Amino acid sequence: MKRILVLVLPLVLAACGKPAAPAPAVERPASTIVVGTEAADSGNVYSGEVHARYEAVLGFRIGGKIVERLVDTGGLVKKGQVLARLDAADTGLQENAATAQYRLAEEELKRYRELRDKGFVSQSALDAKETALEAAAAQAGLARNQAAYTSLLSDRDGVVSATFAEVGQVVSAGQPVVRVAQQGEREVTFGIPESRFGSVKVGMPADIELAATSSNSMPTALKGHVREISPAADPASRTYPVRVSFDAGNAKVPLGMTARVKLRISGNDASKGGGYLVPLTAIFQQGEQAAVWIVAADHSVSLHPVGVSAYLDDGALVSSGVAPGERIVSAGVHKLSAGEKIQIIDGGRP
Repeated sequence: MKRILVLVLPLVLAACGKPAAPAPAVERPASTIVVGTEAADSGNVYSGEVHARYEAVLGFRIGGKIVERLVDTGGLVKKGQVLARLDAADTGLQENAATAQYRLAEEELKRYRELRDKGFVSQSALDAKETALEAAAAQAGLARNQAAYTSLLSDRDGVVSATFAEVGQVVSAGQPVVRVAQQGEREVTFGIPESRFGSVKVGMPADIELAATSSNSMPTALKGHVREISPAADPASRTYPVRVSFDAGNAKVPLGMTARVKLRISGNDASKGGGYLVPLTAIFQQGEQAAVWIVAADHSVSLHPVGVSAYLDDGALVSSGVAPGERIVSAGVHKLSAGEKIQIIDGGRP
């Protein structure tokens, strides 16, 4: 036993005399983004639908029962074309009655003029008959108009984009029957949330991406601009309707097609609109103070306090503490320590 200890002891002492080699430092991989580029743009992509710039919902000017509808959804129509008809029995009777009253008033006036020439009636009686004729003429004209209103005419060349009533249905005056979209200019309509209402401006450029199509004559990516922003929010969705017009010819874009619109807001505009959009996972919360990890040129990280103007569903609007072009850590912020070097991974959109 003693002999074994004597042999082992020199080996142990020799091992203790050599310093252990330090383990190489391993950089922690971390997802990062650059402030003012992808982070600022990601919150400005909206899903919308292609509509005609000019479209009208048409209805009868009087009430009645629909006996004929001559168009269906998708049908091409011309200005003045009959789209639908009402039962004209009642209006026809009213027109006949008004015409008969006019003829009677006309004959009465003729007789009173002859009697007035002979001095048998006064001038006031003759004036009363002339007034009665004017009233009868107006009533007859109104009855003729009412009879004409039983036919619903298109007020423009276009395509029927929707129908709202069927044959046999009784409709009231002004009730929607068909919607006609005028051929030509197209637009994309969508809604923006209240938090972004101040950052979207009329004339702002936009990129429009259409759904995939088999037509080689129509590109799937087009340029456009914001034409109109509604000043009132939709009462149901609480979003503000926005219309984006195509910059180039777009008559071949099908109505109702789904489109994705990306509003091109610059870094300065994004900052003025409330801040730079960063992922919620990039915010390191220390009590009531928010902070982000900023990545230096040597890949080391340092914690910087920031001001957050709003927390949104798709990120946080950072209004101070960061500058466009700075790289920040977008995920795993609670695992880092000051001065630690990381392996940069582009994290993409928030």
